[in-house]
Amino acid sequence: MPVLIVDEQHIQALIKRVVDRTFQMDFSWDWPGGVAFYGVCEAYRATGNIEYLEPLKAWVDENMEDGLPKLSVNGVSIGHSLLTLYEVYKEEQYINTAQEMAEFLTHEAVRFGDGVFQHTVNSETYNFPEQAWVDTMFMAGYFLLRIGVLLNREDYFEDGLRQYHGHENCLQDPVTNLYYHGWDNISGNHMSGVFWARGNAWAALTMARALELIPVTHPSFMIIEGSLRDQLSSLVRLQDESGLWHTITTDPESPLETSGSAGIAAALLTKGRIYNKYTQKAIHGIISKITDEGTVTGVSAGTAVMKDSAGYKAVPDKRIQGWGQGLTLTFLSAVLNVKQNPY
Repeated sequence: MPVLIVDEQHIQALIKRVVDRTFQMDFSWDWPGGVAFYGVCEAYRATGNIEYLEPLKAWVDENMEDGLPKLSVNGVSIGHSLLTLYEVYKEEQYINTAQEMAEFLTHEAVRFGDGVFQHTVNSETYNFPEQAWVDTMFMAGYFLLRIGVLLNREDYFEDGLRQYHGHENCLQDPVTNLYYHGWDNISGNHMSGVFWARGNAWAALTMARALELIPVTHPSFMIIEGSLRDQLSSLVRLQDESGLWHTITTDPESPLETSGSAGIAAALLTKGRIYNKYTQKAIHGIISKITDEGTVTGVSAGTAVMKDSAGYKAVPDKRIQGWGQGLTLTFLSAVLNVKQNPY
């Protein structure tokens, strides 16, 4: 398999550019910031540059002064940053707040079926009864795994695994091995039936990171490894020549989309040399979407489970988005890690 060709200094410069632009954005305590700041934390881990964490720490400290807002499944994604801040600064307020979020998920979050979280957001306006959205695998499932490992809380850890397995059962198509965007448990269908790129990124990235936390002797390891293996095998065959993926992965007439591409490509890196030629194309494609100011372009706006394919194609992508910044930082950081620690 070809060796990845990476200009490490260029990747470092791009990371700094994207981080700096991210902190010129305004975030509330919700998932756009949760994903953006997760990417910032990944940038810190890859570079060791504490300057990336200082503005994040200041933002979190300021927002924590008013206490937590009403929590939702999506809203606990800020918890990813709290775990990193605790690991670095050792301040109890971060882990205490993260544990409040874990307790909310454990005891208060709405569930259906075999304990699968219903998709909830920080809004009283929107309600999605007995719907599973693939986003939850990153926002809440992965968070529970991380805090479970950090605190040695088997209950959190096993609940996180329950979310992985429940969402796989609801959302992974047994024919294509791709992940649907959503499942309506009341109607018993996948609503739009679309294999959305960013949704497949949430699933792939989350499973790839889970395999770094789950002991190989745990039964869940092989279940998740098999799901990811089969999903990635399908996704690489849908990659556009540009190195990106289309917002509907199976529809080459749909727009190319950067955030989903970055998340998918970050997951590919975990599988190593077998996917180097696809990762190399993704590096070129994703870098081409970063402006001189550090804005990641071609990122689709927040996307509900739309009625049909036309709905996904009509989602605008002209503005900077926190998830675009965060997933791109996650990918660039993974590229840097591979360059510094070749497998």
